[in-house]
Amino acid sequence: MAHTKSGGSTKLGRDSKSKRLGVKLTEGARTNEGSIIIRQRGTKFHPGKNVRRGKDDTLYSVIKGFVHFTRLKRLAFDGVYKLRTFVNVLPQNVSLEKK
Repeated sequence: MAHTKSGGSTKLGRDSKSKRLGVKLTEGARTNEGSIIIRQRGTKFHPGKNVRRGKDDTLYSVIKGFVHFTRLKRLAFDGVYKLRTFVNVLPQNVSLEKK
């Protein structure tokens, strides 16, 4: 007669797959129409010129061009100005150099 109980199933090992969130294209990167720039939950980054936000808060390009990040103060819903990061796509014929 056996003296050990049967193994049974474990309660470990059920973890969700990573969602691969984050910045996909960095400052100055070339982009095409529909290219994903940032995958995110919520609006850590906000859409600027030539960028749209998908239903899962993904930011994607509307035109061909170059990615450009800007930080601007914007009025929040509670009446306080907060620094926000905006993602823009500049057309290919516009340079990023400062004059």
